[in-house]
This record gives sequence, structure tokens and C-alpha cells, in this order.
Amino acid sequence: MKTFIIAEAGVNHNGSIELAKKLIDVASEAGADAIKFQTFKAKNLVSKIAKKAKYQVENTGSDESQYEMLKKLELGFDEFKELKTYCDKKGIMFLSTPFDDESIEFLDNLGLKIFKIPSGEITNLPYLRKIGKLRKKVILSTGMADLGEIEDALDVLISVGIKKKNITVLHANTEYPTPIEDVNLKAMKTIECAFGVDVGYSDHTLGIEVPIAAVAMGAKVIEKHFTLSRDLEGPDHKASLEPDELKEMIKSIRNIEKALGNGIKKPSKSEIKNIKIARKSIVAKRDIKKGEVFSEENLTVKRPGNGISPMRWDEIIGQIALKDYNKDDLI
Repeated sequence: MKTFIIAEAGVNHNGSIELAKKLIDVASEAGADAIKFQTFKAKNLVSKIAKKAKYQVENTGSDESQYEMLKKLELGFDEFKELKTYCDKKGIMFLSTPFDDESIEFLDNLGLKIFKIPSGEITNLPYLRKIGKLRKKVILSTGMADLGEIEDALDVLISVGIKKKNITVLHANTEYPTPIEDVNLKAMKTIECAFGVDVGYSDHTLGIEVPIAAVAMGAKVIEKHFTLSRDLEGPDHKASLEPDELKEMIKSIRNIEKALGNGIKKPSKSEIKNIKIARKSIVAKRDIKKGEVFSEENLTVKRPGNGISPMRWDEIIGQIALKDYNKDDLI
């Protein structure tokens, strides 16, 4: 099954629609299935006194509040309409995470087929209900959450009408960048076993090896932040992939999908021709005369493998040679 790869643009457009379109170009060329933005009104998302996260302070300074930072990263609804049209033209799915009721309604009217619930909203009951009632497909991120909180969120979504088969739960860690030792990729399998849902992984580590490993472990969805350049100003650029890295990650994931195969253990088409070369047969250890008894003294095992299999060794020992054999002749 093909992994659904979301190239997470987030707010890496820095409030510029032209930058956003360049990000769409990059995601499309890299082969992502979807590009995802974040739709919000800063006034509805944070209070004026809300502080920034440590990583946001490190990346954008401490002179402004979280509200002031987000206000600069806000795109208007008309601009998102334009971006959706541009995505359609480029043949890539447009997604955006809503962060308030107004944004949920806007994205629903825009025709979004999949709603992505971010980690920070997993304990927001009214928000979960509002998205659940849309009865669309849902991708639920679980950074900072424990199993009990995931169970509560799933219960809310299912209780208002979403079928479990339409929910994918992403394991995630909400630290930018995530330290490798905090990834805990096995938790993705724990979620799958606990709730019987499709699972995936939203990655905030530096590099591409962890999302590739997640695919090998069964992730149905991969989400990864990307940017035009890590040198741009803004909260998320430093923990994002640059265009060539995004392309390399997607290429690697597609290779891993092929490598996973169907799970049936049998010789592949490409290796069948090597069986006779790499395996061994029972051969004469020395010259053997007709009428001699085959024994460990006059038989041995050598390549090639187009004679009698060494698995029949016990059957051959003790039999009588019906003809003369030279050393190394196949028996």
C-alpha cells in the first residue's frame, strides 16, 4: 500500500502567498501526495498575553508575543482559495489544519476531503466535535498525548459520526527539532494495537531517516515539515527539510514500499537463476570405482547445485556406485 506523504508547509510561507506558491511547486515536484498549510485567525487562536514556546523564542526572538508572531504568519481566506486552485493546477492535494471554528467552516466550504487535527487540539472537546460532525476523513496528531487522551479524542470523533476506518492516528513528538532519543517510534505500533486504527507518523526530527523507518514499521501516513531554506526567518524553518532533502525522503520512502513486498517467503524471480550456482551438490571426494560403497571417505559436498542435494546425504551414504566417478564428478 502506498504511503500518503504530506509535505507540511505550515507557516513556512512567512505570510507571503508568493512564497506559499513556491512551496506548492517544490512539494509537487518532489512527489508528495499533499501539501498542508495552517489556517487560523491569530485573534481566535491565542490571547494577547500568550507566551511563545522555547523553540519559537530561539528562532524568532523574544521581542514579540506569540500573537504578534502568528499575526505576521496569517494568510487570509481568499488567499487560501487561491492556493487551493493553484494546488489543483499542480496536481497535488491541498490540505490545511484549522485552528479555530471560523477556519473549520471555511475549509469545509472550500471542499477539503481530509481534516488534519494538530497535536495541540487533541484535548479541545468543542473543536473535536465540530470536526467530527463534518463526517470527513480525519488525521489526528498525538504529540504530547498519552494513550488515555488519544482514546478520549477518538471516542469524541466516533460518537459524533466518524467511522473508525476513516481516522488515521499519527504518532508525533511536539518539540522542534525532536531529539532522536525522544522519538519513541514503537509507540506508533502501540497506538495501532490499542485502538485498531490506521497509524502514521508526523516527524519533527532533523534529517529523513526516522520517517523512512516509520514506513518500514507500517506507517500509512507520513507528515514532514519543509521549507525553501532553513535560513529564512520564522519559527519552523530550522526543523524543516530543504527541497532536495524532501525529494530524497520521498524517493527513499517509495523505495522502501517496494522493498517491503508481500511477505511471502519464496525465491524471487531475480534470484532463481543463482540457486544452481550458490547451492551445493554431492560430489566424488576422490576417484570412485564402480561397485564401491558411497561413504564419508569418498563423498563430499561442493558447488554447483545442479546435482543431488546434500539434504539427501543420509540416503546416498551406503549405496553402491553403479559406475566409475572421477574426483569432483556429480553423483
